[in-house]
Amino acid sequence: MKSSSLLLASAAASLLAAPLFAQTLGNSTVDDRLDNLSDSIENDFERDTEAFGNTGRPLGFDGALALSGSTTSGNTDTTSLGLGVDLGYYDGTNGYQLQLSYQYADTDGVVSDDSLLYDLEYTRDFNPNYFGFAKLQGSVDSFPADTSDNFAGVGVGYRVYNTRDLQWTVAGGVGYRVADLNTLDDLGEGAVSLSSDYFTRINDGVSFSMDTDIISSDSDTVVFNDAGINVALNNALAMRTSLVTEFHTDPDVGRDDTDNALGVSLVYNLN
Repeated sequence: MKSSSLLLASAAASLLAAPLFAQTLGNSTVDDRLDNLSDSIENDFERDTEAFGNTGRPLGFDGALALSGSTTSGNTDTTSLGLGVDLGYYDGTNGYQLQLSYQYADTDGVVSDDSLLYDLEYTRDFNPNYFGFAKLQGSVDSFPADTSDNFAGVGVGYRVYNTRDLQWTVAGGVGYRVADLNTLDDLGEGAVSLSSDYFTRINDGVSFSMDTDIISSDSDTVVFNDAGINVALNNALAMRTSLVTEFHTDPDVGRDDTDNALGVSLVYNLN
């Protein structure tokens, strides 16, 4: 099952990105930039491989661990550390997945980032069209203030269509959100989550996908939508255009209710 964590969405792109220094452009830095760009583009073009429930998962353990770090001294003393964990286990019916992302950074002894994002999920297949899930996910951030936001929930998913050219899965559940937002009143309330993962192949060279996640509670309803079109222009050239929208019914004071991000990825294969 695709993880529909709104709390983790903002960290996916930057987890293991190597630090880039303004006046240092050696081969390793160029390689890092190209690797990060290639990974981002590759993820964009793998939109049609989303699994349903535990479908496609290997038996036993799978996953990856990653650690990155750097330090500089001289005009500026900096330290940065990044830790990524993505571990899973599947026994043929029950699936378990743990994802962690930790980042730390300081400049001249002043901490600029100290945050942990986590997602623990259990998935069980009932039949080829239904699965159930339970999840615990959240964030802990000590900069600029000690805050945390945690959600625990259970739900079911249903496969509406599953053909080569059309795949559509919906899921829904209920849960409880507990948050310490460094305000006068801590947050504790029930919440409802809904998600929809849609993919259609228009022809052999064009496909469209749209993933929608909704988490609704008394304090706010958040809608996160990621729509994109993949186009294989020829055997060597491919392009993806995407629009990511995040909408809040009750945004924080001074913030707009909607954020949009338009992205274009272009790949040319010389081989």
